Amino acid sequence: MRVSYSPGYYASIPDEHIFPMKKFRGLHSYLLNKGIISQEEVIEPSLTDISNLITVHTPRYAKAVWEGTLDRKEIRRMGLPWTKSLAIRSRLAVQGTLNAALMALQDGAAGNLAGGTHHAMPDHGEGFCVYNDVAVAIRVLQQSKWISKALVIDCDVHQGNGTAEIFKNDPDVFTFSIHGEKNYPFHKPPSDLDVGLADHCDDRSYLKELELALSAIRSGFDPDLIFYLGGIDPLETDHFGRLSLSLSGLRSREETVLRWVKEWNKPLVLLLSGGYAPTLEDTVTAHAQMYEAAKEMGF
Repeated sequence: MRVSYSPGYYASIPDEHIFPMKKFRGLHSYLLNKGIISQEEVIEPSLTDISNLITVHTPRYAKAVWEGTLDRKEIRRMGLPWTKSLAIRSRLAVQGTLNAALMALQDGAAGNLAGGTHHAMPDHGEGFCVYNDVAVAIRVLQQSKWISKALVIDCDVHQGNGTAEIFKNDPDVFTFSIHGEKNYPFHKPPSDLDVGLADHCDDRSYLKELELALSAIRSGFDPDLIFYLGGIDPLETDHFGRLSLSLSGLRSREETVLRWVKEWNKPLVLLLSGGYAPTLEDTVTAHAQMYEAAKEMGF
């Protein structure tokens, strides 16, 4: 499976910051060392064009991130300190998702070893999300006639509010989010399908709700491309998650989604989204399960 990755996915932020910026290069090294991907399958993205960003984001915001002219309130809301390396990282990651989508259309499946920044809104970033990579990729692919309809499966523990807001009036994009009902964001614009879970939801309950939702989606929507946001923050050990999935339960989640997509024979894009495990090693190991499962299942 081809994947997007760039050393530029790492942006300099303070060591004490909760966001695990080192996970991107850690996952890249882990997947190579385990033989889950080969060096030939790693495709390095360039900076995405501003013209791509403004298919979703306002020109003011898209340029303010790049030029470093966001105000203090905007930076605080974004949750990450602005640096030029963050602006570079953000444009690289968006192009990484766009490239992965094109590769998935060609190969059947591809991934971005970043992405899934689903909280970013048209005119601001929030929740550690700068640009909404999935929304940009969908809009660019729609405008260039590569696809007509897209499905977003968002299994991050936090509802994909930015993606839901951006596509709220678009019948050609189906947004599905399964998340902690009482967790961030506290205002949740409605997705096409939201499944809000109670705190401490365990493996069995989570997987039952996921399977019911996937069955409902399949009966009513026929996408050209599927984006899967495999956030690992439903884990019980996650700093922000408040759900109670085990590592094996998370692996079952990956297998459930992947099996469902494979049976449907739809192109698939794999994205990381969030995860705040106790250690960097724990974070990388959990994220890697999505790619391990994909390889074992023949993607």
